[in-house]
Amino acid sequence: MASTTAIGIDIGGTGIKGGIVDLKTGELVSDRVKLATPKGGKPDDIVETTREVLDALEGDGPDAQVGVCFPAIVKSGRTLSAANVAKEWIGLEAEKLFEKVLGRNILFVNDADAAGYAETEFGAAKDVDGLVILTTLGTGIGSALIYDGILVPNAELGHLEIDGHDAESRAAYSAKERDDLDWKQWCKRLTKYYRTVEFLFSPDLFVVGGGVSKNWDEFGDLIDIDTKIVPAVHRNNAGILGAAALAARGHHKRPVTKA
Repeated sequence: MASTTAIGIDIGGTGIKGGIVDLKTGELVSDRVKLATPKGGKPDDIVETTREVLDALEGDGPDAQVGVCFPAIVKSGRTLSAANVAKEWIGLEAEKLFEKVLGRNILFVNDADAAGYAETEFGAAKDVDGLVILTTLGTGIGSALIYDGILVPNAELGHLEIDGHDAESRAAYSAKERDDLDWKQWCKRLTKYYRTVEFLFSPDLFVVGGGVSKNWDEFGDLIDIDTKIVPAVHRNNAGILGAAALAARGHHKRPVTKA
């Protein structure tokens, strides 16, 4: 009988957090454990802190499936980029390193992909057919593509070039703060960004995540596009939920489909 729970761990630039996830409801069935990301973000230090988080969650047993999400392009378990962590991650066989230190099989996945999958399984995009694009608006713009429940990994749509600029340098939430924009001014930039993505992909739904999504009532109606656009449901827990669900229901070496 398949387990009804799995462990998800979300590694970020400032914190590493984890929890045990009910795979039917998408709810945490444990306390959320969070430790500070080691200064410098070096691989060995982050893996060790991840082990400490996992040790605190072992109430789910040593055979629990574990998913770990990370702010990088992840291809076949190898990290091909590094955001807010050390450059040593670039080209690293990260999944193998984690498995060696943790002493167990894991699934290692991009953090935006995990968040997008969480919204498809348990949140704003549940039961939505066609193409769903999740974007996280924060320091940069993360993105995830899910088509009929199948995750297409490593979509870096925050790096589209628009008007000669990397899109996230103009439209991320950090750009709003840097340039002291009000909601209306920022949403002019967001509208240009989402119209570009809309033209290129013709999605059926946009889901907007990141911490700023809690302020959706302030800016959501100011994004002027044709595609339906809604705020994410799970926000800070999305990475944990998605990583756990991906670990339990599939593997990065084959398409991940709904149960």
